Amino acid sequence: MGVVKVSGYSAGQIIFKCHHPQYKNNPKYLCKESDGCSERKSPSVQDQWMKNGDVSLYDDTTAGVLMVYFRDLNAGDAGTYRCGVKLSQYTESFTEIQMDIKQALTHWWVNKSVYVGDEVNISCQIPEEHHVSKLFCKEDENHICQNINTSKVKLNDLSPKSVFTVTISNVTVRDAGVYWCGAETTERDLTFISLTTKVQLNLIMPPVFGDEGGSALIICPYDPIYKSKSKYLCKSSTTDRNPLIETVRDEMKMNRLTVNDDMTASVFTVNITGLTAEDAGKYCCTVRLETDVIYLYTHLIIIMNEEMILNKREGDDMSIQCKHHAEYQKLFCKAHEPSMCINDGLSLQSMRDDETSAGVFTVNISHLREEDSGIYWCGSHIITKVKLNVTRDFSMIIIVCVCVILLLTGGITPIVYKLRCNKTPVLGSAQPTIPSDDLLYAAVSFHKYEDSVSEVTDTFRKGGDFNRLHYCQSTRKTKLTFV
Repeated sequence: MGVVKVSGYSAGQIIFKCHHPQYKNNPKYLCKESDGCSERKSPSVQDQWMKNGDVSLYDDTTAGVLMVYFRDLNAGDAGTYRCGVKLSQYTESFTEIQMDIKQALTHWWVNKSVYVGDEVNISCQIPEEHHVSKLFCKEDENHICQNINTSKVKLNDLSPKSVFTVTISNVTVRDAGVYWCGAETTERDLTFISLTTKVQLNLIMPPVFGDEGGSALIICPYDPIYKSKSKYLCKSSTTDRNPLIETVRDEMKMNRLTVNDDMTASVFTVNITGLTAEDAGKYCCTVRLETDVIYLYTHLIIIMNEEMILNKREGDDMSIQCKHHAEYQKLFCKAHEPSMCINDGLSLQSMRDDETSAGVFTVNISHLREEDSGIYWCGSHIITKVKLNVTRDFSMIIIVCVCVILLLTGGITPIVYKLRCNKTPVLGSAQPTIPSDDLLYAAVSFHKYEDSVSEVTDTFRKGGDFNRLHYCQSTRKTKLTFV
């Protein structure tokens, strides 16, 4: 039926679809010519995937198609194959496939993590020669990459042709898992799909908070297709990933851990009691398949019993040192409950890494105000409660008020005395009248006695005002100096 050349990529996957529409129920097979086609791989059951050695086969009797699935391609998979159908005891019909295995693409594996409910964008790379139809599929529990039929997944073509992006919106637990980017090409009676970029999509659940000495419940929802599979919880780090406890049909207890798998609700839970600082960290919910699939992460944050109480005054500066682990995000925020901090992270003022102490970061807040008072949470996977009380400095307010009063008093007093003297009659007779063109003035400095803190200067008419001047002198107890 002809020869078709196809290209696969190391560490990738490839799927053949051999079309035999007129022989839907005839036995079908795949063999490699290099061994004389002596070893024929056939699906033992129709209309479902069956694994046979290093390949999986599916005999689709409805469409008359034999699908052959190669995974984890390597150089040894290269060669010439026959994808055929047996017509009679002596007659066969087959397509010859010459498969070449090339070096893996630069970015053949992508690891993505996204919070539940968020949107994620995935960049896919495919070889330029595969430009017929771009493909994005998801592995099922048998590690077969199945087409995705949902409006929440959108493919966006980019320039150049070898790159396209995929957007998954409103991510749920069912979206976690392994995806593949690839391209589909049809030649003659053969359709082949080359899957070149593997995408591991992990979900991040909101952190779980627990008090030191108390308990915490870690909830792991999963896709219902995994309900019959074994699940386990592991504590993850950059260096290792060790299972802590595995699910069983009924509730199971082990040391401080209690686990239960509710297959009706598709959720397994792990309750940890007697929490210590060592329990804090990153946890992964995992389904045990032929190859373990880690599909969900969460963080356990321990709230230490010891609190930090700070009393400050307005205008002061404050510096707080918080414990920190390099693996985890630094956390400093103002909130009544630590769970309110999960969307903020580093939400307040300036922060700098403390270069002098390992495992510590410093938060500096300058020019404190009364409204800065409140409860703060400080740390990373281990956090401390900080109570900050900022009060106003009333002593300064009192000093300012006194100064204002004294200034006002000092300015009003001489005016009052002057008005008083102006209204006092001259002793013995009425005021003399002096023509305006004969006015003469004398400058007089009033010096209060030693207990006085100020000095007043006034001007009087010389001559008939002396008696009045004498009166003012006697009533104000003032020394006079004529100028």
